[in-house]
Amino acid sequence: MESPEVRALGLDLGERRVGVAVCDSAGTVATPVETLVRTGDPDRDLRAIADQVHQWEAEIVVVGLPISLDGTEGPAARTARAEIDRLERLLEVPVVSYDERLTTVIAERSLMEQQMKGPRRRGVVDRVAAAVVLQSWLDAGMPRG
Repeated sequence: MESPEVRALGLDLGERRVGVAVCDSAGTVATPVETLVRTGDPDRDLRAIADQVHQWEAEIVVVGLPISLDGTEGPAARTARAEIDRLERLLEVPVVSYDERLTTVIAERSLMEQQMKGPRRRGVVDRVAAAVVLQSWLDAGMPRG
């Protein structure tokens, strides 16, 4: 059974930046679209994410959860879960987490293969990592909310 068509938005929550990706309405291809720079004000950062959700008319938000290679959740995962909880309270669409193991490594390698230089790569890697998370979620045929 195919999943219904839905517009999903993917997030890679970083300490300094938040990568944003969206998928097509058919739910087949994830595209990196934006890198939000953290302001130091958590409420303002959440509003910036909410603005992206509204701008892209997302019906579900998929957030990368940084699980350790051994499958445990460390401090980064706990921080992400706390932000996911805040997003769930703020947004009117479902927010789900998805294992993001190695997504930044995959994103970095992809950009290096494209011979993108360090400073430019740093500005793009977060949104590419968000696209990797979202594409993995789409490919897994995850429930849409």
